[in-house]
Amino acid sequence: MEPGRAYAPRLVDRTLREYVAAFPAVLITGPRATGKTTTGSRVTVEVVRLDRQAQAAAFEADPDAALRNRAEPLLLDEWQAVPGVLGAVKRAVDADPRPGRFVLTGSVRADLAQPTWPGTGRLVRLPMYGMTDREIGGNVREDGYSLLGALAMADAEEVRLPKHRPDLVDYVDRAIRGGFPAVALPAMSAEMRDAWLDSYVAQLITRDAHELEPGRDSAKLGRYLQALAAHSATEIDHKTLYDAAGIDRRTAVAYDSLLESLFVVEQVQSWDANRLKRLTSTPKRYLVDPSMMAAVLGATAASVLNDGTLLGRTIDTFVTSQLRPEVTLLSRRSGRYHVRTKNGREEIDILIETPDGRLIALEVKATAGPSRADARHLAWLRDSIGDRFVAGAVLHTGPDVFSLGDRILAVPICAFWA
Repeated sequence: MEPGRAYAPRLVDRTLREYVAAFPAVLITGPRATGKTTTGSRVTVEVVRLDRQAQAAAFEADPDAALRNRAEPLLLDEWQAVPGVLGAVKRAVDADPRPGRFVLTGSVRADLAQPTWPGTGRLVRLPMYGMTDREIGGNVREDGYSLLGALAMADAEEVRLPKHRPDLVDYVDRAIRGGFPAVALPAMSAEMRDAWLDSYVAQLITRDAHELEPGRDSAKLGRYLQALAAHSATEIDHKTLYDAAGIDRRTAVAYDSLLESLFVVEQVQSWDANRLKRLTSTPKRYLVDPSMMAAVLGATAASVLNDGTLLGRTIDTFVTSQLRPEVTLLSRRSGRYHVRTKNGREEIDILIETPDGRLIALEVKATAGPSRADARHLAWLRDSIGDRFVAGAVLHTGPDVFSLGDRILAVPICAFWA
Protein backbone atom coordinates (compact mmCIF):
# COMPACT_ATOMS: atom_id res chain seq x y z
CA MET A 1 0.00 0.00 0.00
CA GLU A 2 1.35 3.42 -0.95
CA PRO A 3 2.07 5.90 1.86
CA GLY A 4 -0.96 8.07 2.53
CA ARG A 5 -3.46 5.72 0.90
CA ALA A 6 -6.25 4.50 3.15
CA TYR A 7 -6.34 0.79 3.88
CA ALA A 8 -8.62 -1.15 1.53
CA PRO A 9 -10.49 -3.70 3.69
CA ARG A 10 -9.99 -7.33 2.73
CA LEU A 11 -12.35 -10.28 2.99
CA VAL A 12 -9.87 -12.08 5.27
CA ASP A 13 -9.77 -9.24 7.83
CA ARG A 14 -12.48 -10.59 10.10
CA THR A 15 -11.10 -14.13 10.05
CA LEU A 16 -7.59 -12.86 10.77
CA ARG A 17 -8.80 -10.91 13.81
CA GLU A 18 -10.62 -14.00 15.07
CA TYR A 19 -7.57 -16.20 14.56
CA VAL A 20 -5.24 -13.78 16.35
CA ALA A 21 -7.66 -13.64 19.28
CA ALA A 22 -7.87 -17.44 19.46
CA PHE A 23 -4.44 -18.82 18.52
CA PRO A 24 -0.83 -18.10 19.51
CA ALA A 25 0.47 -18.03 15.93
CA VAL A 26 -1.13 -17.44 12.52
CA LEU A 27 0.51 -17.97 9.13
CA ILE A 28 -0.81 -15.89 6.22
CA THR A 29 0.15 -17.55 2.94
CA GLY A 30 -0.25 -16.48 -0.66
CA PRO A 31 1.44 -14.98 -3.70
CA ARG A 32 3.92 -12.14 -3.41
CA ALA A 33 2.61 -8.58 -3.53
CA THR A 34 -0.98 -9.42 -2.62
CA GLY A 35 -1.16 -7.34 0.57
CA LYS A 36 -0.28 -9.92 3.22
CA THR A 37 2.14 -7.61 5.03
CA THR A 38 -0.24 -4.65 4.99
CA THR A 39 -3.12 -6.74 6.28
CA GLY A 40 -1.00 -8.54 8.88
CA SER A 41 0.42 -5.27 10.20
CA ARG A 42 -3.08 -4.11 11.14
CA VAL A 43 -3.38 -6.78 13.85
CA THR A 44 0.22 -6.57 15.11
CA VAL A 45 2.28 -3.93 16.92
CA GLU A 46 5.74 -4.66 15.51
CA VAL A 47 6.91 -5.81 12.08
CA VAL A 48 10.14 -7.66 11.27
CA ARG A 49 10.83 -7.89 7.53
CA LEU A 50 12.92 -11.01 7.16
CA ASP A 51 13.55 -10.39 3.45
CA ARG A 52 15.63 -7.34 4.45
CA GLN A 53 19.13 -8.32 5.46
CA ALA A 54 19.51 -5.67 8.13
CA GLN A 55 16.48 -7.03 10.00
CA ALA A 56 17.12 -10.67 9.17
CA ALA A 57 20.68 -10.76 10.52
CA ALA A 58 19.71 -11.18 14.17
CA PHE A 59 17.27 -13.98 13.34
CA GLU A 60 19.84 -15.79 11.23
CA ALA A 61 22.36 -15.66 14.08
CA ASP A 62 20.05 -16.65 16.96
CA PRO A 63 16.31 -16.72 16.18
CA ASP A 64 15.30 -17.64 19.74
CA ALA A 65 17.14 -14.67 21.20
CA ALA A 66 15.83 -12.39 18.47
CA LEU A 67 12.23 -13.23 19.42
CA ARG A 68 12.70 -12.41 23.09
CA ASN A 69 11.45 -9.09 24.40
CA ARG A 70 9.69 -8.22 21.15
CA ALA A 71 6.38 -6.41 21.28
CA GLU A 72 3.46 -8.74 20.59
CA PRO A 73 1.55 -9.50 18.47
CA LEU A 74 4.69 -9.62 16.31
CA LEU A 75 4.58 -9.82 12.52
CA LEU A 76 7.36 -11.91 10.97
CA ASP A 77 7.20 -11.03 7.29
CA GLU A 78 8.35 -13.53 4.62
CA TRP A 79 9.37 -16.31 6.99
CA GLN A 80 10.94 -18.35 4.18
CA ALA A 81 13.82 -15.83 3.98
CA VAL A 82 15.00 -17.12 7.39
CA PRO A 83 13.53 -20.63 7.75
CA GLY A 84 15.02 -21.06 11.22
CA VAL A 85 12.49 -18.59 12.56
CA LEU A 86 9.83 -21.31 12.42
CA GLY A 87 11.63 -23.43 14.97
CA ALA A 88 11.99 -20.41 17.22
CA VAL A 89 8.27 -19.65 16.95
CA LYS A 90 7.50 -23.30 17.74
CA ARG A 91 9.62 -23.20 20.88
CA ALA A 92 8.18 -19.86 21.96
CA VAL A 93 4.62 -21.13 21.50
CA ASP A 94 5.38 -24.37 23.33
CA ALA A 95 6.72 -22.35 26.25
CA ASP A 96 3.87 -19.83 26.26
CA PRO A 97 0.80 -20.77 24.17
CA ARG A 98 -1.33 -17.70 24.91
CA PRO A 99 -3.23 -16.27 21.92
CA GLY A 100 -2.06 -13.37 19.84
CA ARG A 101 1.71 -13.77 19.93
CA PHE A 102 2.83 -14.10 16.31
CA VAL A 103 1.61 -13.50 12.78
CA LEU A 104 3.83 -14.80 9.99
CA THR A 105 3.52 -14.21 6.27
CA GLY A 106 4.96 -16.42 3.54
CA SER A 107 5.04 -16.46 -0.25
CA VAL A 108 5.94 -20.14 -0.59
CA ARG A 109 4.32 -23.40 0.47
CA ALA A 110 7.69 -25.02 1.17
CA ASP A 111 7.51 -27.86 3.70
CA LEU A 112 3.95 -27.10 4.80
CA ALA A 113 2.91 -30.69 4.14
CA GLN A 114 5.90 -32.30 5.81
CA PRO A 115 5.11 -34.10 9.09
CA THR A 116 8.33 -32.73 10.63
CA TRP A 117 7.54 -29.13 9.73
CA PRO A 118 7.91 -27.01 12.91
CA GLY A 119 4.56 -25.31 12.40
CA THR A 120 2.48 -28.47 12.75
CA GLY A 121 -0.01 -27.93 15.56
CA ARG A 122 1.34 -24.45 16.32
CA LEU A 123 0.51 -22.30 13.29
CA VAL A 124 -3.00 -21.86 11.90
CA ARG A 125 -2.90 -21.12 8.18
CA LEU A 126 -4.90 -18.37 6.47
CA PRO A 127 -4.68 -18.17 2.65
CA MET A 128 -4.71 -14.72 1.05
CA TYR A 129 -4.62 -14.01 -2.67
CA GLY A 130 -4.96 -10.94 -4.88
CA MET A 131 -7.74 -8.43 -4.35
CA THR A 132 -11.21 -9.15 -5.65
CA ASP A 133 -13.24 -6.44 -7.34
CA ARG A 134 -15.40 -6.38 -4.23
CA GLU A 135 -12.31 -5.37 -2.24
CA ILE A 136 -10.98 -2.98 -4.89
CA GLY A 137 -14.34 -1.20 -4.97
CA GLY A 138 -14.52 -0.87 -1.18
CA ASN A 139 -17.56 -3.14 -0.83
CA VAL A 140 -16.36 -5.34 2.03
CA ARG A 141 -19.06 -5.13 4.68
CA GLU A 142 -19.59 -6.63 8.09
CA ASP A 143 -23.10 -7.92 7.34
CA GLY A 144 -21.74 -11.25 6.13
CA TYR A 145 -23.32 -11.02 2.68
CA SER A 146 -21.80 -13.14 -0.05
CA LEU A 147 -23.03 -14.12 -3.48
CA LEU A 148 -22.75 -17.81 -2.62
CA GLY A 149 -24.88 -17.27 0.46
CA ALA A 150 -27.50 -15.51 -1.65
CA LEU A 151 -27.45 -18.29 -4.24
CA ALA A 152 -28.02 -20.82 -1.49
CA MET A 153 -31.43 -19.18 -1.02
CA ALA A 154 -32.24 -20.02 -4.68
CA ASP A 155 -34.15 -16.74 -4.90
CA ALA A 156 -33.34 -14.08 -7.50
CA GLU A 157 -34.41 -11.35 -5.07
CA GLU A 158 -31.63 -12.35 -2.66
CA VAL A 159 -28.91 -11.60 -5.22
CA ARG A 160 -27.53 -8.06 -5.02
CA LEU A 161 -26.21 -6.19 -8.04
CA PRO A 162 -24.02 -3.07 -8.23
CA LYS A 163 -25.35 0.14 -9.75
CA HIS A 164 -22.87 -0.09 -12.61
CA ARG A 165 -23.30 -3.28 -14.65
CA PRO A 166 -20.17 -3.96 -16.72
CA ASP A 167 -20.26 -5.14 -20.30
CA LEU A 168 -17.91 -7.71 -21.83
CA VAL A 169 -15.22 -5.13 -22.63
CA ASP A 170 -15.27 -3.90 -19.02
CA TYR A 171 -15.00 -7.45 -17.69
CA VAL A 172 -11.94 -8.10 -19.85
CA ASP A 173 -10.37 -4.83 -18.69
CA ARG A 174 -10.94 -5.85 -15.07
CA ALA A 175 -9.47 -9.29 -15.70
CA ILE A 176 -6.23 -8.11 -17.28
CA ARG A 177 -5.86 -5.43 -14.59
CA GLY A 178 -6.05 -8.20 -11.99
CA GLY A 179 -5.91 -8.07 -8.22
CA PHE A 180 -2.36 -7.11 -7.25
CA PRO A 181 -2.84 -4.02 -5.04
CA ALA A 182 0.11 -2.15 -6.59
CA VAL A 183 -1.67 -1.97 -9.95
CA ALA A 184 -5.32 -2.54 -8.97
CA LEU A 185 -5.75 0.34 -6.52
CA PRO A 186 -4.00 3.40 -8.02
CA ALA A 187 -4.98 5.16 -11.22
CA MET A 188 -2.44 3.76 -13.65
CA SER A 189 -2.03 3.61 -17.40
CA ALA A 190 -2.14 0.26 -19.16
CA GLU A 191 1.52 0.73 -20.11
CA MET A 192 2.64 1.21 -16.51
CA ARG A 193 0.48 -1.68 -15.32
CA ASP A 194 1.94 -3.97 -17.97
CA ALA A 195 5.47 -2.90 -17.03
CA TRP A 196 4.81 -3.83 -13.39
CA LEU A 197 3.26 -7.18 -14.30
CA ASP A 198 6.07 -8.03 -16.73
CA SER A 199 8.60 -7.30 -13.99
CA TYR A 200 6.62 -9.43 -11.53
CA VAL A 201 6.62 -12.42 -13.88
CA ALA A 202 10.32 -12.01 -14.69
CA GLN A 203 11.21 -11.94 -10.99
CA LEU A 204 8.99 -14.92 -10.37
CA ILE A 205 10.71 -17.24 -12.85
CA THR A 206 14.21 -16.04 -12.00
CA ARG A 207 14.77 -14.91 -8.42
CA ASP A 208 11.76 -16.45 -6.63
CA ALA A 209 12.05 -19.81 -8.38
CA HIS A 210 15.82 -19.89 -7.88
CA GLU A 211 15.51 -19.14 -4.16
CA LEU A 212 13.14 -22.07 -3.73
CA GLU A 213 14.87 -24.49 -6.10
CA PRO A 214 18.33 -23.33 -7.21
CA GLY A 215 19.48 -24.49 -10.61
CA ARG A 216 16.15 -24.45 -12.43
CA ASP A 217 16.35 -23.31 -16.06
CA SER A 218 14.49 -19.98 -16.15
CA ALA A 219 13.89 -20.13 -19.91
CA LYS A 220 12.28 -23.57 -19.72
CA LEU A 221 10.26 -22.60 -16.67
CA GLY A 222 9.05 -19.51 -18.53
CA ARG A 223 7.92 -21.61 -21.50
CA TYR A 224 6.11 -24.01 -19.19
CA LEU A 225 4.37 -21.14 -17.40
CA GLN A 226 3.32 -19.79 -20.80
CA ALA A 227 1.82 -23.16 -21.71
CA LEU A 228 -0.07 -23.21 -18.41
CA ALA A 229 -1.32 -19.66 -18.95
CA ALA A 230 -2.60 -20.53 -22.42
CA HIS A 231 -4.59 -23.41 -20.89
CA SER A 232 -5.72 -21.78 -17.63
CA ALA A 233 -9.16 -23.00 -16.51
CA THR A 234 -8.84 -26.28 -18.43
CA GLU A 235 -8.15 -29.94 -17.71
CA ILE A 236 -5.01 -29.93 -19.84
CA ASP A 237 -2.92 -33.09 -19.56
CA HIS A 238 0.78 -33.19 -18.77
CA LYS A 239 1.85 -34.34 -22.22
CA THR A 240 0.28 -31.39 -23.99
CA LEU A 241 1.98 -29.02 -21.56
CA TYR A 242 5.45 -30.51 -21.63
CA ASP A 243 5.34 -30.91 -25.41
CA ALA A 244 4.41 -27.22 -25.74
CA ALA A 245 7.24 -26.21 -23.41
CA GLY A 246 9.80 -28.57 -24.94
CA ILE A 247 10.53 -30.41 -21.70
CA ASP A 248 10.12 -33.97 -20.45
CA ARG A 249 7.44 -35.27 -18.09
CA ARG A 250 9.73 -35.40 -15.05
CA THR A 251 10.66 -31.75 -15.48
CA ALA A 252 7.01 -30.78 -15.98
CA VAL A 253 6.01 -32.48 -12.73
CA ALA A 254 8.81 -30.64 -10.93
CA TYR A 255 7.69 -27.33 -12.44
CA ASP A 256 4.11 -27.99 -11.34
CA SER A 257 5.28 -28.45 -7.77
CA LEU A 258 7.46 -25.34 -7.93
CA LEU A 259 4.73 -23.08 -9.35
CA GLU A 260 2.16 -24.34 -6.86
CA SER A 261 4.64 -23.75 -4.03
CA LEU A 262 4.98 -20.15 -5.23
CA PHE A 263 1.16 -19.75 -5.32
CA VAL A 264 1.25 -19.05 -9.06
CA VAL A 265 -0.84 -22.01 -10.21
CA GLU A 266 -3.56 -23.91 -8.40
CA GLN A 267 -5.23 -27.20 -9.20
CA VAL A 268 -8.96 -27.61 -8.61
CA GLN A 269 -9.73 -31.27 -8.11
CA SER A 270 -12.59 -33.10 -9.77
CA TRP A 271 -15.57 -33.92 -7.60
CA ASP A 272 -15.81 -37.50 -6.42
CA ALA A 273 -19.38 -38.69 -5.99
CA ASN A 274 -20.59 -42.23 -5.44
CA ARG A 275 -23.97 -41.46 -7.03
CA LEU A 276 -22.46 -40.21 -10.28
CA LYS A 277 -20.49 -42.66 -12.36
CA ARG A 278 -17.95 -42.13 -15.12
CA LEU A 279 -16.55 -38.83 -13.84
CA THR A 280 -13.08 -37.75 -14.89
CA SER A 281 -10.42 -37.45 -12.19
CA THR A 282 -8.30 -34.86 -14.01
CA PRO A 283 -7.90 -31.55 -12.12
CA LYS A 284 -8.40 -28.15 -13.69
CA ARG A 285 -5.45 -25.78 -13.55
CA TYR A 286 -5.69 -22.04 -13.04
CA LEU A 287 -3.22 -19.23 -12.85
CA VAL A 288 -4.24 -17.57 -9.60
CA ASP A 289 -4.60 -14.10 -11.12
CA PRO A 290 -5.88 -13.34 -14.64
CA SER A 291 -3.52 -10.37 -14.98
CA MET A 292 -0.58 -12.75 -14.63
CA MET A 293 -2.14 -14.94 -17.29
CA ALA A 294 -2.33 -11.95 -19.65
CA ALA A 295 1.21 -10.84 -18.82
CA VAL A 296 2.71 -14.28 -19.45
CA LEU A 297 0.90 -14.51 -22.80
CA GLY A 298 1.55 -10.89 -23.75
CA ALA A 299 -2.20 -10.48 -24.16
CA THR A 300 -4.05 -7.17 -24.36
CA ALA A 301 -7.74 -6.45 -23.99
CA ALA A 302 -8.06 -6.33 -27.77
CA SER A 303 -6.29 -9.65 -28.33
CA VAL A 304 -8.42 -11.34 -25.67
CA LEU A 305 -11.64 -10.02 -27.20
CA ASN A 306 -10.56 -11.19 -30.67
CA ASP A 307 -9.82 -14.78 -29.58
CA GLY A 308 -12.89 -16.71 -28.46
CA THR A 309 -10.90 -19.46 -26.74
CA LEU A 310 -8.66 -17.02 -24.86
CA LEU A 311 -11.70 -14.91 -23.95
CA GLY A 312 -13.50 -17.84 -22.37
CA ARG A 313 -10.45 -18.92 -20.38
CA THR A 314 -9.72 -15.36 -19.26
CA ILE A 315 -13.27 -14.82 -17.98
CA ASP A 316 -13.25 -18.24 -16.26
CA THR A 317 -9.91 -17.45 -14.58
CA PHE A 318 -11.26 -14.03 -13.55
CA VAL A 319 -14.40 -15.52 -12.01
CA THR A 320 -12.32 -18.05 -10.09
CA SER A 321 -10.19 -15.22 -8.67
CA GLN A 322 -13.38 -13.49 -7.46
CA LEU A 323 -14.84 -16.70 -6.05
CA ARG A 324 -11.84 -18.02 -4.14
CA PRO A 325 -12.22 -15.94 -0.93
CA GLU A 326 -16.02 -16.04 -1.15
CA VAL A 327 -16.01 -19.80 -0.58
CA THR A 328 -14.59 -19.34 2.91
CA LEU A 329 -17.30 -16.78 3.70
CA LEU A 330 -19.90 -19.43 2.96
CA SER A 331 -18.10 -21.93 5.19
CA ARG A 332 -14.43 -22.30 6.06
CA ARG A 333 -14.60 -26.01 5.33
CA SER A 334 -16.40 -25.75 2.02
CA GLY A 335 -14.69 -27.43 -0.92
CA ARG A 336 -14.30 -26.16 -4.50
CA TYR A 337 -14.33 -28.66 -7.35
CA HIS A 338 -15.21 -29.15 -10.99
CA VAL A 339 -17.27 -31.90 -12.65
CA ARG A 340 -16.82 -33.55 -16.02
CA THR A 341 -18.01 -36.90 -17.31
CA LYS A 342 -15.45 -39.05 -19.09
CA ASN A 343 -17.32 -38.78 -22.37
CA GLY A 344 -17.34 -34.99 -22.04
CA ARG A 345 -21.11 -34.68 -22.44
CA GLU A 346 -21.65 -33.05 -19.06
CA GLU A 347 -19.36 -30.52 -17.44
CA ILE A 348 -19.71 -28.12 -14.51
CA ASP A 349 -17.13 -25.35 -14.29
CA ILE A 350 -17.29 -24.88 -10.51
CA LEU A 351 -18.92 -26.93 -7.76
CA ILE A 352 -19.01 -25.75 -4.16
CA GLU A 353 -19.68 -28.41 -1.52
CA THR A 354 -20.47 -27.35 2.03
CA PRO A 355 -19.42 -29.49 5.02
CA ASP A 356 -22.96 -30.88 5.30
CA GLY A 357 -22.95 -32.00 1.66
CA ARG A 358 -25.01 -29.24 0.05
CA LEU A 359 -23.94 -28.27 -3.47
CA ILE A 360 -23.87 -24.99 -5.40
CA ALA A 361 -22.97 -25.41 -9.07
CA LEU A 362 -21.70 -22.61 -11.33
CA GLU A 363 -21.23 -22.29 -15.06
CA VAL A 364 -19.24 -19.37 -16.49
CA LYS A 365 -20.31 -17.94 -19.85
CA ALA A 366 -18.84 -14.98 -21.73
CA THR A 367 -22.28 -14.06 -23.02
CA ALA A 368 -24.76 -11.32 -22.12
CA GLY A 369 -27.87 -13.43 -22.71
CA PRO A 370 -27.62 -16.98 -21.35
CA SER A 371 -30.44 -19.37 -22.17
CA ARG A 372 -31.73 -22.62 -20.72
CA ALA A 373 -29.36 -24.40 -23.11
CA ASP A 374 -26.45 -22.80 -21.22
CA ALA A 375 -27.87 -24.27 -18.00
CA ARG A 376 -28.39 -27.80 -19.32
CA HIS A 377 -25.41 -29.24 -17.41
CA LEU A 378 -26.64 -27.62 -14.21
CA ALA A 379 -30.06 -29.19 -14.80
CA TRP A 380 -28.39 -32.56 -15.38
CA LEU A 381 -26.59 -32.32 -12.04
CA ARG A 382 -29.74 -31.16 -10.25
CA ASP A 383 -31.73 -34.07 -11.61
CA SER A 384 -28.92 -36.52 -10.83
CA ILE A 385 -28.34 -35.70 -7.17
CA GLY A 386 -31.72 -34.42 -5.98
CA ASP A 387 -32.02 -32.41 -2.78
CA ARG A 388 -28.27 -32.00 -2.27
CA PHE A 389 -28.39 -29.57 -5.19
CA VAL A 390 -29.15 -26.29 -3.42
CA ALA A 391 -28.66 -23.92 -6.34
CA GLY A 392 -27.08 -23.48 -9.73
CA ALA A 393 -26.11 -20.32 -11.57
CA VAL A 394 -24.93 -19.38 -15.02
CA LEU A 395 -22.54 -16.49 -14.37
CA HIS A 396 -22.69 -14.21 -17.39
CA THR A 397 -21.61 -10.80 -18.72
CA GLY A 398 -25.10 -9.33 -19.10
CA PRO A 399 -26.94 -6.99 -16.68
CA ASP A 400 -29.82 -9.04 -15.23
CA VAL A 401 -30.73 -11.86 -12.86
CA PHE A 402 -33.42 -14.23 -14.08
CA SER A 403 -34.56 -17.83 -13.71
CA LEU A 404 -33.33 -20.63 -15.95
CA GLY A 405 -35.33 -23.35 -14.25
CA ASP A 406 -35.92 -24.93 -10.86
CA ARG A 407 -33.15 -23.74 -8.48
CA ILE A 408 -31.12 -22.36 -11.39
CA LEU A 409 -30.51 -18.65 -12.00
CA ALA A 410 -28.71 -16.54 -14.57
CA VAL A 411 -26.54 -14.13 -12.56
CA PRO A 412 -24.23 -11.33 -13.75
CA ILE A 413 -20.61 -11.84 -12.74
CA CYS A 414 -20.66 -8.37 -11.16
CA ALA A 415 -22.91 -9.76 -8.40
CA PHE A 416 -19.65 -10.82 -6.72
CA TRP A 417 -18.89 -7.19 -5.85
CA ALA A 418 -22.36 -5.79 -5.11
